Amino acid sequence: MLEITWLGHGTFELRLAGGEVFVLDPWTEGNPSYPPDHRFARIDAILITHGHFDHIHDAVRLAREFSPKVVAIYETCHWLESKGVQNTLPMNKGGSQQVGPVTVTMTDAVHSCGILDEGRILYGGEPCGYVLTLPDRRRIYFAGDTNVFGDMQWIRELYSPELAFLPIGDLYTMSPREAALACRLLRPKKVIPMHFGTFPPLTGRPEQLAEQLKELPDVEVWPLQPGKTVTW
Repeated sequence: MLEITWLGHGTFELRLAGGEVFVLDPWTEGNPSYPPDHRFARIDAILITHGHFDHIHDAVRLAREFSPKVVAIYETCHWLESKGVQNTLPMNKGGSQQVGPVTVTMTDAVHSCGILDEGRILYGGEPCGYVLTLPDRRRIYFAGDTNVFGDMQWIRELYSPELAFLPIGDLYTMSPREAALACRLLRPKKVIPMHFGTFPPLTGRPEQLAEQLKELPDVEVWPLQPGKTVTW
């Protein structure tokens, strides 16, 4: 069993059956969608898809507080180390590594990855996504910020993820239209929409994605509420 808590925008907390906690793209302070009563009691690993503030903002603070393993592309890990983060596990696309009980595989993403640091934008490597292979062999695809891209069919062929986390907000990522095509390429059993509604320009909504997928009944759109934990 996996417990999933959406913490608003692109931030998630995953609690494994063994109690290990993985945090994906941590943005807590200043996140308008972050549930105000949520508190982390434990963090074993942080996974970062790219260096934009709304995905990395609280990585340094949480890493210092909980001393988790921190996974990101090589250049982003180098920047985190310069800020005093320890236990980094740098990797690159196509590679896999064991992070606690989870096998983490880095995939491509179509986006940008500049890190805002004291008024300057620094090179942060490239954006990425992740496939997480759980101890029970189920697989999750966490896309991060991306547009749809044809190689998603290779993610399906190589890993066959049953659950996909896909951005749908539009403007900075896919809209529901592009996300629907991503679902056709990936064919997950369930898709959790993310990166929408945080700000007015992020106009995509889960019901729009569901409408786009009416002819694909085997893919269930699974909208979550920030702060409400679900099990999978």
